[in-house]
Amino acid sequence: MSLFRAIATVGGLTMVSRIAGFVRDLLIARYLGAGPVADAFFVSLRLPNFFRSLFAEGAFTAGFLPLFSHIQTKEGRAAAQLFAERALSILLLATFGFTLIAQIAMPVVIILLAPGFVDDPQRFDLSVTLTIITFPYLLFVSLASLYGAVLNCLGRFFAMAATPILLNLVMIAGMLLLTPHVPNAGYALAWSVLVGGILQFLWLAWDAKRSGIDLRLRRPRLNDKLRRLFRLILPAALGAGATQVNLVVGLILASLLPAGAVSYLFYADRINQLTVGVVGAAIATALLPTLSAQLARDDHAGALVTQNRALEFALLLALPSCAALLVVPFPIISILFQRGEFDLVTAQQTAATLLAYAVGLPGFVVSRTLIPGFHARQDTRMPVKLALVSIAVNIGLSLALMPRFGHVGLALATALAATANTLLLLYVLRRRGHWRADDRLKSRAWRILAASVLMAILLVVLDRLVLPGWYAGGFGLRVTALVVLVGAGLAVFLLAALVLGATRPAEWRTALRR
Repeated sequence: MSLFRAIATVGGLTMVSRIAGFVRDLLIARYLGAGPVADAFFVSLRLPNFFRSLFAEGAFTAGFLPLFSHIQTKEGRAAAQLFAERALSILLLATFGFTLIAQIAMPVVIILLAPGFVDDPQRFDLSVTLTIITFPYLLFVSLASLYGAVLNCLGRFFAMAATPILLNLVMIAGMLLLTPHVPNAGYALAWSVLVGGILQFLWLAWDAKRSGIDLRLRRPRLNDKLRRLFRLILPAALGAGATQVNLVVGLILASLLPAGAVSYLFYADRINQLTVGVVGAAIATALLPTLSAQLARDDHAGALVTQNRALEFALLLALPSCAALLVVPFPIISILFQRGEFDLVTAQQTAATLLAYAVGLPGFVVSRTLIPGFHARQDTRMPVKLALVSIAVNIGLSLALMPRFGHVGLALATALAATANTLLLLYVLRRRGHWRADDRLKSRAWRILAASVLMAILLVVLDRLVLPGWYAGGFGLRVTALVVLVGAGLAVFLLAALVLGATRPAEWRTALRR
């Protein structure tokens, strides 16, 4: 499967997942709004997802996938499967032990990661209870990540990309069916997260078996290959999750602010992560196995071309998304979420937070496109060093901005830290000779930026002069206004991109056919 077909597969399914996730978030906003129960649930959701990003999808995949690809290329499928089976046994043992310790020490964990909840017994006690329910999700999603990495190495991207859809559908069903039978919707959502994780693992294990990879549990035993895996995983546990670490820093500081701050950050990040998840995650998922295979064949020229085309694709989608969120954040938040417990004040605060996050959106996306350039070369140490710089920048800016701008300052600090991390990644790759912008990327980048600016101007005109009356109408008219904003913005960007030469349809058709 070509890089662009892989990106299209992963991105398309991720978009379906994001649509399901959007429906889920609408229901969360309706049932929870922004208050103590919402804050407690978002903490319970953030913690297992944080460790998942660091240790499962982040660090483990970063170390495992290039090694699996290398072993398969040099030694064959049987040797690669044996390596995967031994890795599975050790991963199961490690995540089970970590989960057990976390369950026992959960009050201490909440004190460390949400210290502001200590003086609020309702938020603290509920956070502990809900996180005890959700945390075992980490065990199942970690095992799922191994199966997903194996499938991606085999060029099978569909099953892994579809797993988030399962989680979103289970959470939607949980809210609708369980909420009447539990103390509040937070409990229904927490149990749904756990069930969703179990289903994700079973789905990927079934698809792997169907693909001829029936992994058996073996007695955990270290060998040279597994030692190499751990040498790659340990630094990647810090480096691959820089964005997640920065988000948790924001969570810790937001817990010190009045009730609602954690919720504002969550809702705004959901919209911001739409592009990051669909574009950044899709490119990173497809890029790592492609680069790993090229480098295993010593095709360094091909790897350079692949890296540049991935960057071009990232800019083509990230820059217009950034421009739109910068100029019309309030209509997006208000029309999507403002109903039920999600009132006007919540919409205004969330929109301001979204604008701050949008400043770093290109950085969020492009960094995911650059990190595979390190991991494919089995270098997980340098991203760690750069991530630590990013985390330091985030903490410093957060402490400087929070006293004046509150939760908005925390979002802006995270965005600026992501941008700093991206610039450092670019600098190091270029200095090592692993990347340089080719003529096509240089020519296309400014054209994409110009098309994005033209689109932003149109959105401002529509928002200020044409649609205010529509915003004040009923639900149908408000939704129509959002459709007009999105549709007109997309049409103008695509037209401008074609006229300016930022992209050419024939190139993408050729890439997809290949």
